[in-house]
Amino acid sequence: MGEKDGRIHISSEDESYEVTYLMVCTGSDTVIPPIKGLTDVDYWTSKEALESTQLPRSLVIIGGGVIGMEFASFFNSMGVRVAVVEMMPEILGAMDKETSAMLRADYTKRGVNFYLNTKVIEVGKAGVTVERDGKTTVLEADKILVSVGRKANIGQVGLDKLNIELHRSGVKVNEHMQTSHPHVYACGDITGHSMLAHTAIRESEVAINHILGVEDKMNYDYIPGVVYTNPELAGVGKTEEELIAGGVSYRVQKLPMVYSGRFIAENELGNGLCKLILDEDEHIIGCHLLGNPASELIVVAGIAIEHGYTVEEFKKNVFPHPTVGEIFHETLFA
Repeated sequence: MGEKDGRIHISSEDESYEVTYLMVCTGSDTVIPPIKGLTDVDYWTSKEALESTQLPRSLVIIGGGVIGMEFASFFNSMGVRVAVVEMMPEILGAMDKETSAMLRADYTKRGVNFYLNTKVIEVGKAGVTVERDGKTTVLEADKILVSVGRKANIGQVGLDKLNIELHRSGVKVNEHMQTSHPHVYACGDITGHSMLAHTAIRESEVAINHILGVEDKMNYDYIPGVVYTNPELAGVGKTEEELIAGGVSYRVQKLPMVYSGRFIAENELGNGLCKLILDEDEHIIGCHLLGNPASELIVVAGIAIEHGYTVEEFKKNVFPHPTVGEIFHETLFA
């Protein structure tokens, strides 16, 4: 990659291109932590786990984030003994802690063992050695899945030849997805902002619109996050933890999902929660759902948050009956 006469030159072993604008979307790679003994065992990342045609007898998942929990859900449903090791006090990172804890409790009942506030110090043929409160334990592991996060793939791309500015997590961009080079845009995981496929699609739309002169800008405040477990967990907007840390006043309005008759019928009396977070002026600023189909419902809350709906304004929307989505209406009147 290089630049000459105002044009960007890109070349590989077989082909070369000369362009006016460039969009870099090289994604991300799995973070491999420096755990003693890890390079000496045949461990999985998400790639190998998806390619496997055989089930392990037991699986230790290092990392209780979104990807780790989704694999925990799948392998648990297939009868594999699953243990999840997480360094933080709760699973699922920055997602709402109340619904995350409810999901963890659900999977604990199904036989998944969770080791929170726990550090992996070594892996080997005997298993995975973990430490908590100064005490060590060896977990049996027919297979190990490493799932501690992902990092922007900025190596071997040639960005250095264009002096593209980076930040700690990836390529630095403005609200139009423009890098420090006015003709180079970056979208997707490489920016390090929100490593989600639907975020990347929106970022690409913003970048293309800016190139075409269409007014548009990226806003990360209303990006839904979904955990595709069973039940699903989803969230959009602010969390309680985020607001408490910022000293922002708020109140919560919530209701168990069983207040929806259709939810009961479709989920065999499954557990769940609809949680709305409101600011001092009664605007909806956050929503967190546990229960199927949270991934389908969360977009409704996202639209309400993005457009600044108050409780009274959201109440006026008519939800068809019977639907699981009625839970929003029920929660607002709770």
